Amino acid sequence: MLRGLIGAAALLFATAAQAQELYPLPAQPAGMAWPTREWAEAPLPADVDRAAFDLAVTEAFAGPHPLLGETRAVVVIQGGQLVFERYADGYTRDTRLNSWSMAKSVTHALVGAAVLQNRLSIDAPMGNPHWRASDRRASITWRQWLNMVDGLDYTESSANIAEAGNARMLFGEGRRDTTRWGAGLPLIHDPGAHWNYSSAGTLLISDALTRVLVPDPRDANDRRARMRAWMNTSLFQTIGFDPVVEFDPQGVFYGSSLIWATGRDWARFGYLYLRGGVWDGQRVLPEGWVDFARSPAPAQNTDIYGAHWWLTPPHGDGRPARSLIVGDEMRDAFSAQGYEGQIVVVVPSKDLVMVRLGRFDGGAEAWDALGDWSTRLIGAFGAR
Repeated sequence: MLRGLIGAAALLFATAAQAQELYPLPAQPAGMAWPTREWAEAPLPADVDRAAFDLAVTEAFAGPHPLLGETRAVVVIQGGQLVFERYADGYTRDTRLNSWSMAKSVTHALVGAAVLQNRLSIDAPMGNPHWRASDRRASITWRQWLNMVDGLDYTESSANIAEAGNARMLFGEGRRDTTRWGAGLPLIHDPGAHWNYSSAGTLLISDALTRVLVPDPRDANDRRARMRAWMNTSLFQTIGFDPVVEFDPQGVFYGSSLIWATGRDWARFGYLYLRGGVWDGQRVLPEGWVDFARSPAPAQNTDIYGAHWWLTPPHGDGRPARSLIVGDEMRDAFSAQGYEGQIVVVVPSKDLVMVRLGRFDGGAEAWDALGDWSTRLIGAFGAR
């Protein structure tokens, strides 16, 4: 209990200065019902630039786009109301689609729920049973793992799919025990010094969180069942989020990907972060947890990543690559992002959440096109 309280206090202290520089998160409008079961619906606000908005929607749904590919769902929430929703043929508001790496942001929320319950301290070493106490990897803190500054030797993607770390871990030699595979990666940077996008790091977080919450499982099925129950009661049921979460053969939820949910579900998840981790009067995530997510990681080689959420840089297009959202009027935007163009964008200055689910085959050019499209669609909405 004491360690958890110390961890929560450290979190608040560490983010106080950063929070002063962040755009304030908007409060729930007075008299507006929380969308635990259904969203309150409203027409597009009068101040929307309809020409720009309609053009972006037409571009998304006119058919396979050479860069954007196939858009399957777009959901827009502003001021707590669903103001736009559209699905491609064959998809509906009830269709669950794959999160891919948007699941990482859900893992951030699950760790936050455990911190709120005083189950762990994010400034304590996370550890792993495959490492001895003297192993430097055992000293890496939860915070460093969440910021992806762990320092492990890992390459997320590659032109040769067989060499991509994520593919090797999920579908190759690591598929039967993802934790063992990730824990076998060597350390090549001092923890906290170098940012590197890593699904392996998120898998190790998933395993560590499972060991905290289910320390004595009878078997893999018991581990899965108890973790599902904890996820439901600690996060999902509270906000009306109804996902299907996949687990590896050892009973560890993948954490880095493979959460299936609807467009409206993803809008609820983004809305939880827009409202600072509070839902209908109940604190779901610790105070300061959302600010932790949207504050830049400590490494100097990135300004587009926080804690398992992507950021819009304060200046320029971002490093080491372009940010999804580019534009001075939306520097406060932060987002969950997944392979093939899955995004949940949260924009506090517009009191807005935008979800786009779909599929494209491209790399950086496709992501840049999706970023330009998202910036135009969201930019059509006025500030709040």
